[in-house]
Amino acid sequence: MTTDRADAFGFAPSHDAPIPYLARIQEYYQALGYGAPYEWAHYAGVPFQPLAKPLAASRVALVTTAAPHQPDKGDQGPGAPYNAAAKFHDVYSGAAARDHDLRISHIAIDRKHTTAADPGTYFPLPELRRRAQEGRIALAPRFHGAPTNRSHRMTLDRDGPEIVARCQADGADAAILVPNCPVCHQTAALIARLLEAAGIATVVMGCAKDIIEYVGVPRLLFSDFPLGNAAGRPHDPASQAFTLELALRVLEAAPGPRTTVQSPLAWSADPDWKLDYANIARLNPEEIAQKRADFDRQKSIAAGPRHDSTANPRSGPR
Repeated sequence: MTTDRADAFGFAPSHDAPIPYLARIQEYYQALGYGAPYEWAHYAGVPFQPLAKPLAASRVALVTTAAPHQPDKGDQGPGAPYNAAAKFHDVYSGAAARDHDLRISHIAIDRKHTTAADPGTYFPLPELRRRAQEGRIALAPRFHGAPTNRSHRMTLDRDGPEIVARCQADGADAAILVPNCPVCHQTAALIARLLEAAGIATVVMGCAKDIIEYVGVPRLLFSDFPLGNAAGRPHDPASQAFTLELALRVLEAAPGPRTTVQSPLAWSADPDWKLDYANIARLNPEEIAQKRADFDRQKSIAAGPRHDSTANPRSGPR
């Protein structure tokens, strides 16, 4: 919606701004009947590790929240509905020198505006290999998968330290973290903080600006795209190459902690896509009831093996 004044001065629509995920998700889950809101991680201080050597001589590791494809776990393909059975609960690693079939059906991406048909939008390993071949970076021998977990304790005490240890074992000097869903962004931010404290410089490539900045990270490359596209637009290699290069420049040149750079790329000339994700105002009572039923069903599937009896059992964002 625009006003006469906005039209006269060429202002953008008021909703053409980064999506306020924190506020919108809280309202969404409360409307679904889950009561007390989820407590997002939040820090005032932020660790900061400058690159210790030129980027061309720095081993760069990739951290993802994408899951290895599991053929026996239901639909995980492009356009798949949310599939909690495809979640993974332990850190995993893979050889950076070869391709991998990773999917994001297990997390709450923006399914209305993206299909996850192009892994280059959420897993930029092939583009990183190209940069290594060009001499822009040195690529760490492995990438690492971080479980998306609502439990801060699990991320801070178990999964995050495990990823730090694996990056250290690989001699990584820096890491690029690419989250997808809202809680993925929190997970990536917490792990980035642990990596920095351990002397490994990081940059997060994300689409949920408010979540990353609320947690507090050293460096963020923000792309104002639907969740699931932090590495660039689908089927647009130039977009993906540009996005990764911009992340590398942020890694090199950030002057201090809490450096955020917004990509100049736009998802669409029409910003109305930003009105849809977890927007309770766009749902009628019947749709709200169905969302609650669907969420409860998937939550029971996702329960799976748990390693932390103190994990917060309260319902909340995925």
